[in-house]
Amino acid sequence: MKLNKKLLPLLEKYKPLKVAYGGRDSGKSIGFGDIFLMKMDTEGADIYCLREFQDTVFDSVHRVFRQRIEDLGLGEDGFPWTVNETSVTSPLRKKNVRRGSTVYKGASRNPDNVQSAQNFKYSWFEEAQKISQDTLDRLLPTIIRNPGAECWFSGNPHRSSDPFSQRFIMPFVHKLNRDGYYEDDLHLIVKLNWRDNPWYDYDATEKLRQWDYANFSRARYNWIWEGDFYDGIEDCLIQPEWFDACIDAHKKLGFEPLGIRMASFDPSDSGDPKAFAFRHGSVVLDVQQTTKGDVNEACDWACNLAMEHNADGFTWDCDGLGISLTRQVSKAFEGHHTIVAQYKGSEKVDLPDAIYEPVGENVQGQLKNKEAFKNKRAQYYVELRDKIHRTFEAVVQKKYHDPDQMISFDSGITDLTELRSEICTMPVKPNKAGLIELYTKEAMKSIFKLPSPNLADAVKMLGRIPKSPLRLAASRRPPVIMPMGKSFTNRRSIGGRY
Repeated sequence: MKLNKKLLPLLEKYKPLKVAYGGRDSGKSIGFGDIFLMKMDTEGADIYCLREFQDTVFDSVHRVFRQRIEDLGLGEDGFPWTVNETSVTSPLRKKNVRRGSTVYKGASRNPDNVQSAQNFKYSWFEEAQKISQDTLDRLLPTIIRNPGAECWFSGNPHRSSDPFSQRFIMPFVHKLNRDGYYEDDLHLIVKLNWRDNPWYDYDATEKLRQWDYANFSRARYNWIWEGDFYDGIEDCLIQPEWFDACIDAHKKLGFEPLGIRMASFDPSDSGDPKAFAFRHGSVVLDVQQTTKGDVNEACDWACNLAMEHNADGFTWDCDGLGISLTRQVSKAFEGHHTIVAQYKGSEKVDLPDAIYEPVGENVQGQLKNKEAFKNKRAQYYVELRDKIHRTFEAVVQKKYHDPDQMISFDSGITDLTELRSEICTMPVKPNKAGLIELYTKEAMKSIFKLPSPNLADAVKMLGRIPKSPLRLAASRRPPVIMPMGKSFTNRRSIGGRY
């Protein structure tokens, strides 16, 4: 048997959970098929083959086994394999020696199928990117409590927020991106793509890859061929490739963090993680979330982070439970120079009579903010979109923009991948009045099955600064709770601080 060398550790080492993921034509399915045919033949092992959705055996990996038996010429040594419409069975080489065979099941139709994996030494979950959280919750304990059992997963990840990505990629993403490999006592995970496949078709398949590279967006191409997440959706506000251009844009373009230090907090009152974000001038330096504690404990966590960053301004979402944090936030910043301010995305826009993106006095009919946006949520997400797109133009298209009008995400941000997913899956809601409107968190969950964009909301709020962003001298008086608004448009108007 010939095997892709990146799959060799999966064959040589015992681990309860083994994962191979990546893009098109990496040879994952063929490699797994060959390995399990060998285990059926040499160990007499039965292979429990799972998919999340499977109506018939035709939807399973049965065709992979059948094709590999033919390609490898198995049975030509006088020991034929039994191949029918519902299974394949290894040959009988010695009397009273067990023959291995395949069983195919769909997980979503009958959850009890997953728990049947306890009876098998090997199970293979193909197209694992489609696995549901319920299936994972049922399958993993079943495998772990079966001594010596292994569950193998193969797939091409879709969104970073999907259950498969969250369970097997996101916790180890930095090492996987760096090494293409992760291992501990429980897991063995490998990432492989077309360039790792020694049998890659450099004729027909390479022509398709090059066409996709030339015609698809970079985010879509990287998802199909490089095994990256595809966090974009139809009618999304921000494209993934725009966001990618903003990663370390300050280093690419040569500008330093300069100006106001702004922190924000999304308390999330629906059981979702609580999020914190911080920027220094045009550079976002810290974005992270926590699931620990209640909303009050999370508020203390965010306030402490803001003080560690020496923030000039601190804002938090007061739509919902966040309004109850006013006294707690005020007390937390007593004696500090930080200005604290409430934010309500459901409110009417800031500076309603100001022109959105003015282009000169000679152009008539320019929209005012109140004529462009449904509410503050839409207003500041569009402002974030505009900054991200300007940065994309500067980095990729070499078009000049003032750094004050751009945004950079430092590559050291803890939850950068999840932030990318949330920002790039922000759908625009149709509005009969022609205003720009976004779906609420609740609608995003129910309609699009998207997680709450708490990290993205926290970053969005960073664009809204107090009316007076001048850094205050430290005093013992409590901070003033004041409304938000952008009163200054450049550094000169506020004495060099923006």
